[in-house]
Amino acid sequence: MHQPGRLSRVAWTVVGLLWVVALLNYLDRQLVVTMPGPIKADLGIGDERFGLLSSVFLWVYGFCSPVAGYVADRFGKRPVIIASLLIWSAATFYTGIADSFAEILVGRATLGVSEAFYMPAAVSLIVEYHRGATRSRATGLHLSGVYAGSVLGGLGGGMAEMFGWRTGFLAFGAIGVAYALVLMIFLPHPANDPASLQAEETQRQSTALPWRDVFSTLLATRSFLFLLGMNLLNGAAYWPLRNWLPEFFHAELGVSPTMAGIYGPMAFNGAAFAGMLIASNASDWWSRTNPRARALVPAIGFCIAAPCLFTIGATAYIPILLACVFVAGMSQGFLDANLMPAACTVTDFRHRATAYGLLNFVGTTAGGVMTYVGGMLKDQHVPFGATFQAASILILIAGLLLFAVKPTRNARDTL
Repeated sequence: MHQPGRLSRVAWTVVGLLWVVALLNYLDRQLVVTMPGPIKADLGIGDERFGLLSSVFLWVYGFCSPVAGYVADRFGKRPVIIASLLIWSAATFYTGIADSFAEILVGRATLGVSEAFYMPAAVSLIVEYHRGATRSRATGLHLSGVYAGSVLGGLGGGMAEMFGWRTGFLAFGAIGVAYALVLMIFLPHPANDPASLQAEETQRQSTALPWRDVFSTLLATRSFLFLLGMNLLNGAAYWPLRNWLPEFFHAELGVSPTMAGIYGPMAFNGAAFAGMLIASNASDWWSRTNPRARALVPAIGFCIAAPCLFTIGATAYIPILLACVFVAGMSQGFLDANLMPAACTVTDFRHRATAYGLLNFVGTTAGGVMTYVGGMLKDQHVPFGATFQAASILILIAGLLLFAVKPTRNARDTL
């Protein structure tokens, strides 16, 4: 007989410990995009090659994500989480001491490989502990660490002006290595923990299906394919927005590097945090009466955000731009709080990390392509505003795809 009090304590302890990892995850990846001027000047590169620093991370991250998800489902989430944090923190530290564009590119690629293994393992571990009424809230609170990391990463421009661009990479890389040791001591072992309601069943059945059957089962599920299409379009739209907003404000609107980081990543991700708080509670409440709530909430958010995203490329008035960035960021928070819970409604519980890995794959790969294209077009004198306007169409279609997602009977999700 499980003890509800102990279940609650352990379940929320897992969220709290992983919140810090999520913060470091996005802070480390976000640092590079908040200091384009100092890095480009130091390395002697243009926008196209600078964009490649973000793109190579996203491409490697995306291609490794399906494998990462399967590894977490097959061999356990806890060791994957700890190893991922340890390796990407070392890669972040290495970036701070690299002397050439090629070396930094290697550091970013290594960061992509190692970070790819974290998120599928983390969110699948969290939903293993949180079912029904707390699932979106727990997932969203964990991902609030992502927003916090992105917001702190937005200070990179100011740090670069005060201490040089390498300082942040060295400091946060060292912090991540130290925190990996903390996780080794305090992160629960779910396979041996009765507070994880599905631990024994998951452990018993996770070895039953070979990887070909796992992937074929997921790709034969119609609603999961809608989620894949949605996340591909979301990545193609919002990753370029996140990565190029600081340069958009600085190069096209004449905003200082410090304020560009605040107007771009900090505003977008701060809004995403607010959207997560709203969407996670709304989804948990609405899902009691509507099993489609996990997909419908972000669908509504995207349809509202699409015209705002188009407006970003159509005006130079800062207050309107910030309002539009805020709405777009909120819609991303709506999705982040519900992506894994929505996947739970259309996939078998044994395949959740793999499913999330596939979703990461299409989203980040498309985001890497469009980030690179945005930089290439900018070098050819096409403004970032035009890229953002094209992204608004993609977000609208992504919202419509979410309206088509319907729970499957074999998902075995407790809503």
